[in-house]
Amino acid sequence: MDATPLASTAIRSRDTRRINLALQGGGTHGAFTWGVLERLLDEDWLEFDGMSGTSAGAINAAIFALGLSEGGRAGAREGLNRFWRDLGSKFAVSPLQTSPLEKALWGWDMTYSMAWKAFDTLTRVASPYQFNPFPIEFNPLRRALETSLDLARLRSDPNAIRLFISATNVRSGKPKVFTRQEITVDALLASACLPNIFRAVEIDGEAYWDGGYLGNPALWPLYHERMAADIILVQLNPIYRPELPTSVSDIMNRLNEISFNASLMSEIRAIDFVQRLLESGRLEQPRYRRIFLHLIEDEERMRAFKLSTKFNGDWDFLQTMRKYGNEAAETFLTQSAHQLGRDSTLDTARFL
Repeated sequence: MDATPLASTAIRSRDTRRINLALQGGGTHGAFTWGVLERLLDEDWLEFDGMSGTSAGAINAAIFALGLSEGGRAGAREGLNRFWRDLGSKFAVSPLQTSPLEKALWGWDMTYSMAWKAFDTLTRVASPYQFNPFPIEFNPLRRALETSLDLARLRSDPNAIRLFISATNVRSGKPKVFTRQEITVDALLASACLPNIFRAVEIDGEAYWDGGYLGNPALWPLYHERMAADIILVQLNPIYRPELPTSVSDIMNRLNEISFNASLMSEIRAIDFVQRLLESGRLEQPRYRRIFLHLIEDEERMRAFKLSTKFNGDWDFLQTMRKYGNEAAETFLTQSAHQLGRDSTLDTARFL
């Protein structure tokens, strides 16, 4: 499916706005962000200043930044399309996929499939150091990144957009933010390293796990005084679930959502506090400056997907995620784009 721009002429005629993008992680749900980014690329009046990403958000951010560096908006669009197609083809031959019958019975949810049950059980009783003793694990993500990204070019391009990739230092328990000049395939894999599935990624003698534990994504690198004041957060993990999880899978899914949203909620609280102090005149600019927060999400749809779907690389599923992201970005552009550079449109009450 090719994304089709739906914005009105009124939106397209807006004054140029510089924005930062903050991209959450969420496994193959990151294809939602693919759809969001495609839709934003259609708007020539939007200029991209910086990006912060974690896990799947980190990978989307790196592909986006490299694509802009190599071929402008068309290059970014093509890079995203090429990566997700390549990843889908890798998953098509991986052991973690459902049979046609299981797909017919349960759709995108792999919770009851034989492949998922075996995978889930294995990751609960053995560490990746026990059930995967090889120095280089089978990882379709690594293969897709190595064939899709010329990160040396991105590191050396002085005109590339600012890029910040979050990981978690295993030994210190502190966040690590890799800048554009430090981006490697290992840095991206570190940002997406779930410790119950993959061995910690070693970089310069330090071991790293998924960045979502301490920054999903990290917003603070985007506060720099020379960067754009608008930060658009692309959210994958639902903040609120009305139902009480009772199954083991649903409990684990909710624990993951809460854990991976915790640091983001803390940052939004801090930003909200500082902004209210600025508005009341209790803090002075330019030492402190206005930050405008915005949100692109579709919680209603994303709540319907179980934990197993974050590992679903079925091409039809990836295309569905892409479509949902495209539509969520369209909703934002229609309802909130006029507030860019003027005020926040993110409802901070949801995060307080």
